[in-house]
Amino acid sequence: MIVDITDPDDARVREYTHLTDVALRSRVEPEQGLFLAESSAVIGRAVAAGHRPRSFLLEHKWLESIAGVLVAAGGAPDGGEIPVYVAPEELLRGITGFHLHRGALAAMHRPPLWGVEELLAGARGGAGARRVVVLEDIVDHTNVGAAVRSAAALGVDAILVTPRCADPLYRRAVRVSMGTIFQVPWTRIIPWPGGISLLRELGFTVAALALSDDAIPLAELAARDVDRLALVLGTEGDGLSRRTIAEADLVVRIPMAGGVDSLNVAAAGAVAFWATRVHG
Repeated sequence: MIVDITDPDDARVREYTHLTDVALRSRVEPEQGLFLAESSAVIGRAVAAGHRPRSFLLEHKWLESIAGVLVAAGGAPDGGEIPVYVAPEELLRGITGFHLHRGALAAMHRPPLWGVEELLAGARGGAGARRVVVLEDIVDHTNVGAAVRSAAALGVDAILVTPRCADPLYRRAVRVSMGTIFQVPWTRIIPWPGGISLLRELGFTVAALALSDDAIPLAELAARDVDRLALVLGTEGDGLSRRTIAEADLVVRIPMAGGVDSLNVAAAGAVAFWATRVHG
């Protein structure tokens, strides 16, 4: 159903307020059991993956272009039950805190997280995961989203995030991932790095990407053709914790040229995913 909004303080659109306040939204969204999807393309991927919208927020002019997504989600302009809030551009800016130039926003029901064992067993259509990435304490939502997009594109079967890693369903992370977070199964691995022992029990070789004296070149790891591999990427700046490096089965480095010592974590992940992808 279409609902016109004329007041930026309307309680019905409270879920969309102050979207530029990262600290606020990082607390509010998980606690209220929601996440926000931005742009018609990302919303479409979320709906196609089975996520349920609570409401939509957009300008009138975008109704026609997003009609197919609304129909699929049950918020069709011809009488669907999910509210579709519409407002002028200036009022939308007052609600969200930024210019909504990507078409639409949707508040989505946050799904419950899987256990690590269940997630990895169910990956690849039930065949079980063979390539996994662990994101350790990455705090920048842009880096999380970029790493997720690379993982989806380069054959990673599942994503595990540590307790202090930024939320992959935060609006900016979802947007940067272009909605691919809805394609790759993910969950939190708790405790960490204690969870390394669980990955090992499940048959994974755990490889930490770090600058270490005993690190082997990435090409050497790729040549080993490991059957089940978990690649661990560390936080911006400091990289992986010493304990994680000590408990991993292998430490791996990407050889650098041109006086560069390391890559951005998302770029390093893309290189590692490509080099260690499963062939055939």
